[in-house]
Amino acid sequence: MAQAESAATAKDSAHGHDHAHDHAHDAKPAEEKTVYKGYFEDSQIQDRTLADWQGDWQSVYPYLTDGTLDPVMAHKAEKGDKTAQEYRDYYDIGYRTDVNRIVIKGEQVSFHRGEAVVSGEYANDGHETLTYKKGNRGVRYIFKKVSGDAGAPQFIQFSDHAIAPVKAGHYHLYWGEDRAALLNEITNWPTYYPAGLDGSQIVAEMLAH
Repeated sequence: MAQAESAATAKDSAHGHDHAHDHAHDAKPAEEKTVYKGYFEDSQIQDRTLADWQGDWQSVYPYLTDGTLDPVMAHKAEKGDKTAQEYRDYYDIGYRTDVNRIVIKGEQVSFHRGEAVVSGEYANDGHETLTYKKGNRGVRYIFKKVSGDAGAPQFIQFSDHAIAPVKAGHYHLYWGEDRAALLNEITNWPTYYPAGLDGSQIVAEMLAH
């Protein structure tokens, strides 16, 4: 699949996750259309390195399934266009993953599925800008495996609402074997927060946004 076709599909998508975060802000004035919410100029986009995502990260999916994130879903329901249960169902698709932990050290990225671990060395493979139906946009920062375990994905793509070098506070990660096909994936976006945070701290971080 050509990258151009991939980008077109993303642009025509009825519901990209990047604007799911914005339901509470739809009625806000134009001056609040920030980079975090997906409003920026091409000239603002800068290259980034794996240094921005260094560290030990945990999936938030278990916190959704065990009810820890219920206050976040309730808050979204107060401000948005879905019930708390509908938001929970939506994020169950979005956050779903069996990779419970990711460790990024230098150029090495390790994927943990329980006790099983696969690792690869990754090199910068540029970035892609996706435009969503609402009109906001997102930048995927892409890295390609240059060595490592066969089970480690060929490509990883980061999305963290930033478009220039900055230490990530959390991120969504897409991974797989086909660079272009991954750009079409906008319904499942495994999400990772620092491993040192507990559930209540992650709830506080989410409510802050």
